[in-house]
Amino acid sequence: MTTIKNGDIIAMHYTGTLDDGVVFDSSVERDEPLRFTLGEGALIPGLEKALLGMRVGETKKVTVVPREAYGEWVEEMVRDFPRELFPEDMELELGLQFSLGDEDDGHMSATIIEINGDVITLDANHPLAGENLTFDIKILEVVPDSD
Repeated sequence: MTTIKNGDIIAMHYTGTLDDGVVFDSSVERDEPLRFTLGEGALIPGLEKALLGMRVGETKKVTVVPREAYGEWVEEMVRDFPRELFPEDMELELGLQFSLGDEDDGHMSATIIEINGDVITLDANHPLAGENLTFDIKILEVVPDSD
């Protein structure tokens, strides 16, 4: 039976939980499992590493630390902005997400975490930054790399 290696096309079901047991994502309730090519960066690095060597039908529980997932939470990624920088007609509320341009013509996402009068606080950390992520994985299909 083939073991998973980079370049293989994988179909799997997973449930991701935080340390407190809260489910942050799951494919189990969806009609289709997650499908991707291993090694192309579709998954966080720690999860990709955990899949190497697994086989069809195998299950595994793996915990991925922040540096192998979405990184550590960085305080410098939380900044205050004056209300006048936002469109006048935009209704601002907690949890609202924005796509922001950066100096390198890239984009990053930021979320409003506080509104204090005319001061809007945005957090550009990934929502799962700083979290240990535990995944319950079941491999459903492996299509070996044809190269």
